[in-house]
Amino acid sequence: MESPSPNTTQTIGKVHKETFPVTGMTCAACASSVETILQHTDGVKSAAVNFATNTVQVEYDDSTSPEKLNVALADIGYGLVVGSKDVQETVQEEQEKKYQAVKKQTIGAAALTLPVFILGMFFMEWEPGKWISLALSIPVLFFFGRNFYRNAWKQARHGKANMDTLVALSTGIAFVFSVFNTLFPEFWHQRGIHPHVYYEAATVIIVFISFGKMLEEKAKSQTGTALKKLMGLQPKTLTRIQDSRPQEIKIDEVLVGDRILIKPGEKIPVDGKVLEGSSFLDESMISGEPVPVEKKAGDSVFSGTINQKGSLEIEAVKVGASTLLAQIIQRVQEAQGSKAPVQKLVDKIAGIFVPVVMGIAILTFGVWMIWGGENAFSHALLAAVSVLVIACPCALGLATPTAIMVGVGKGAENNILIRDAESLELGHKVNAIILDKTGTITEGKPTVSSIQWAAGCGQLAGGSRQSSLRATEEQSNLSVLKEILVSLESKSEHPLAEAVVKHLKTENVEATDLEHFESITARGVKGRKDGKIYFAGNLKLLQENGISIPKDLESTAHAWSEQAQTVIWFADQENALAILGIQDQIKPSSKAAITRLQQSGVEVYMLTGDNRQTAAAVAKETGITDYRAEVMPADKSEFVKRLQEKGKVVAMVGDGINDSEALAQADVSIAMGHGSDIAMDVAKITLITSDLQKIPQAFQLSHLTVNGIKQNLFWAFIYNLIGIPIAAGLLYPINGFLLDPMIAGAAMAFSSVSVVMNSLRLKVRKL
Repeated sequence: MESPSPNTTQTIGKVHKETFPVTGMTCAACASSVETILQHTDGVKSAAVNFATNTVQVEYDDSTSPEKLNVALADIGYGLVVGSKDVQETVQEEQEKKYQAVKKQTIGAAALTLPVFILGMFFMEWEPGKWISLALSIPVLFFFGRNFYRNAWKQARHGKANMDTLVALSTGIAFVFSVFNTLFPEFWHQRGIHPHVYYEAATVIIVFISFGKMLEEKAKSQTGTALKKLMGLQPKTLTRIQDSRPQEIKIDEVLVGDRILIKPGEKIPVDGKVLEGSSFLDESMISGEPVPVEKKAGDSVFSGTINQKGSLEIEAVKVGASTLLAQIIQRVQEAQGSKAPVQKLVDKIAGIFVPVVMGIAILTFGVWMIWGGENAFSHALLAAVSVLVIACPCALGLATPTAIMVGVGKGAENNILIRDAESLELGHKVNAIILDKTGTITEGKPTVSSIQWAAGCGQLAGGSRQSSLRATEEQSNLSVLKEILVSLESKSEHPLAEAVVKHLKTENVEATDLEHFESITARGVKGRKDGKIYFAGNLKLLQENGISIPKDLESTAHAWSEQAQTVIWFADQENALAILGIQDQIKPSSKAAITRLQQSGVEVYMLTGDNRQTAAAVAKETGITDYRAEVMPADKSEFVKRLQEKGKVVAMVGDGINDSEALAQADVSIAMGHGSDIAMDVAKITLITSDLQKIPQAFQLSHLTVNGIKQNLFWAFIYNLIGIPIAAGLLYPINGFLLDPMIAGAAMAFSSVSVVMNSLRLKVRKL
C-alpha cells in the first residue's frame, strides 16, 4: 500500500488534485508569488503552497497539465518537480541539498570575511589592506552571496522588494563605493576628503544573513520526518491465501476481498474484517489507549495496527489510499502547512522600507547636487551612500532570529523543546487548548490501584476477636491464593493481566505450577491446582460458572466501576475470593496545570478514545467541564477545525500516533516527551518531562519572546528613523555636520549589537 503520494493524482470528474515539490522558493514572498502565478494560470481551480515543506497542492482540469504549470512558474524563476513517484522523498532530498548548500556558503563566506573584518576595523589605514579586502570580498558577495542578488533581481522584475533586496542593495552599494575609493582615491584627495572603504560592512552582512538562512533550512529539512515514520507503519509485503495456499505478495498487489493471513507480531496491512482466529491487537495508533483490543471473527481491523500473540485470517475491505492509516498520512500532510511567521511581517515592512530608503537616497543626492555648492558632487555621493549604509538591514535580519534562538534555549533549560518560531509567536495567543486523556492527563500505564479479598481470605473479619492461630492460617492461605493468581495471570495474553502480575511481583509473590490452564475468550482464564479449579477474569466468567459472589465484593466492584476502574475477579469453583481494581492514574501535576490554564482565560477541552464512564471520571477529578469520549483521530482533527472556525487560537496536546492529525491541524501543537516519535515529530513543542505544568510556562515563554521580537524591531528601526535624516545632511545647514559613511556603518553595527543584547535579556528571566 503506497501512501497518498503527492504525485498520485486523485481524479474527481475532470478535476485533478495533485501535490508537487517546488524549487527556488526562499521566503514567504516567494511562496505567495508561486501561489498567485498558479492561481492565475488557465485551467487551475486552486493552488495552496506549503512553504514549510516546499510543496504546492494544485487542483486543475484537463485543459492544463503539470508540464504547463512548470512552464508558467519557470518564467519567474521557480519550478515544479514533475513525475516524482515519492514526493516526500523528493522533497526531503531537495531540502537536504539546499541545507548543505547554504551551510557551505555560510562557512565559506565566514572564513573569507574574518580577515576582511580584522583589516577594516584595526588596520583601516594600511594601504595593502584595501586590496586584500577587495580580493576577499568579491567571492563573499558574488559567489557565496550570489543568491541574494539573484532573488533581489527576480523580485525587482515583478516590482517587489523583500529582505534579499535590502541585502543586495546595501552590500552592493557599499562594495561599489569601496571599489571606487580603492581604485581612485585621488578623486577624494583632490577635494580634501579622505576616502574610506566598507568591505567589512558588506561581507559581514552576507555572513549574518546566510547564518539565519542556514538555521531556517535546517528546521525545514526535518519537516518530512513525521510523514516518513507514519509511512513506516505500512508493511511492504503481506501473506495472501489463494487456493488454500499462503503466498507472499507486495502490498500494492492486494485487492479488496483478498483473504490475508496475519501472523503474531505482524502489522495489519489493510483495513479489513476478521474471518478466522482470535488475538489481541495494539490499536494505540488509532485510539491512543494503551490496552490492546481483543479481535475475533466479524471484528474490524485497521492498517498499521499490530497483531500480538494469536494468528488471524482477515478479508481486505479497504486497500491503498482508502485505508484509515493512509487517510491519517494524507491529512497530516495537508494540515502540516506553513503559517504566518513574524518574518513575513518583516518582509512586508522591508517591502515598504526599501523603496522609501531608495527614494530618500535619490532625493538626498538631488538636493545636494542643486544646493551643495562647490563640493556638490562629493557631498551628494557621500550623503546618498551614508543613507544606504545606515539603512542596512543587518539589525532587521537579526531581530527575529536572535530572539527566537534565546527563547528556544530558555525553553530547553526548562524542559520545553521548541521546534520553530511559529509556536513561540502563537503560544501567547492561545485561548483554547485540547488535551488527550491517556498519557497526557493520565500516566498511560494501567496499574492495580485497589485489591479487596473476601472475608476469610486473609482480611481479618472481626479483627481482634480472631484467634492468633486463625490469623496465621488465613495469612498462609492468602499467600497460596496470591501464588495461584500470579500463575493464572502470567499465562494470560491479556494486557491487564500484566498489571496484576507486576503488582503482585512487588509483594515478592512467585508463580506456582498449575495442573491445567485454559484461556476463555472474552471472559478470562481458568486453571487447576491441587485438584481445585480457579478463575481470573470478568464478572461474566463467574456468573456463567455459577460462582457465589459476596455482597461486600459486589458493592465494592460497582463503586470502583463508577470511579472508572476496570475490575478483575478472582474465584475458586465455588466462591469469589477477591477483586482487583485497575486504573490509569492521573498525573499529580494535571489538575494544577488545568486550573492555571483556566484561570488565565484558556478554554480547556479533553478528547479521548476511551469510554464515556472513564472520561467523565477523569474530567470530574481534573475540573474539565467540556470533554468528548470515544473519538477517532479524524474526530479530533475536525474538533480542532471547528474551534478554529469560531476564531479560536487552538493548542493541541497529545502523545500518540492517533493525535498526530489533530496536532498537525492545531495552531500550536504540543507533544508529551514519553509519547510516540511521530507525535513528537508533528508537534512543534515537546515537553521532555511530560509535566502539564510546562504548558503554561511555554505560553509565558511565548509572551516574553514575542515582546523581545517587537522590541528588537523597534531598535532595528529607531536608528534608521534618527540616522537617515542625519545621514542625508539635515544637520549640515545648522552646524556643518555631514555624516561620514564610516560613522553610518558604525551606527548600523551598534543597532545590531543593541538587538542582540536585548535578546540576551530573556536568558535571565524566570518562567
